[in-house]
Amino acid sequence: MTDILPRLDGAPEGRPDHDGATAAPGGSLDADAPRLPIWREVVLVLVFYGLYTLVRGQFGSAAMSPDHALRNAQTVIGIEQRIGVYNELALQQWFLQWPWLIRACNIFYGMFHFIVPIVVLVVLHRRAPSRYRRWRDSLAATTALALVGFSLFPLMPPRLLCDCALGSGADSGFVDTLSRYGGLWSFGSHGVGAVSNQYAAMPSLHFAWALWCACAVYPLVRNRAGRTVVVAFPVVTLLVIVVTANHFWLDAVGGAAVLGAGHLVSRGVELAWAGRHRARVPAPRHEPAPARTVATAIATSDGRPTI
Repeated sequence: MTDILPRLDGAPEGRPDHDGATAAPGGSLDADAPRLPIWREVVLVLVFYGLYTLVRGQFGSAAMSPDHALRNAQTVIGIEQRIGVYNELALQQWFLQWPWLIRACNIFYGMFHFIVPIVVLVVLHRRAPSRYRRWRDSLAATTALALVGFSLFPLMPPRLLCDCALGSGADSGFVDTLSRYGGLWSFGSHGVGAVSNQYAAMPSLHFAWALWCACAVYPLVRNRAGRTVVVAFPVVTLLVIVVTANHFWLDAVGGAAVLGAGHLVSRGVELAWAGRHRARVPAPRHEPAPARTVATAIATSDGRPTI
């Protein structure tokens, strides 16, 4: 994936960036490229997210066996123990010293996951239309592939490794921070737990979407401070999803993997579509050269025609 976190300092005017977009005067990329109608894009996003939510719920905690999700969690824990990275519980216990910070993590978890990708889509639509198409399709492919992961590998998150509803039946020490410290919402409030897929943990879409945001918008940011914020977003997201006990480390690895696969799928579809379009364009017609007249055929030595 050559486009993931490209090393760009801003393409000079008139020269393409790593995605083939052209920097226009004023700092925008391919600002002259036609923009897709915003109303159509809003409808497409809403329809896609509605279908995603519907399909995600079909393979959720109400349809899956807790025993199945627990076995998968034990598999993930076993792998992490073998490679020496099973430290999620110790990390969470350290952060629990600061309840205000845990609550801030809960708010971050519930809000920025949706707001930041929307902002990135709007920025791309306004400043880099051709890049917008590519990364919009990449986001859709990534999300679709994640649905496959949710259905094939339902995973009990760390916060459910407890004697609780939909849980493992035994306390492992993890704390459901949303329930204990609060946030914008919790899985046990207002029927959220009944309609959500609480076993949709592998891959982590929180991390996949955060990494997508950084990769998609990074070339548009021209200053060091802005780029630091962009790169920090997926890093902070990774920390938050682990501290709140919503994911294991390997869930984030799965999120990065589906992002890479989704980006490759979207690029493949883009290239195939472009090739099909080129095949449909008729070859230019070559008009025959005009016939030479007698006047041009009979010429004097000085090059002037003789009648």
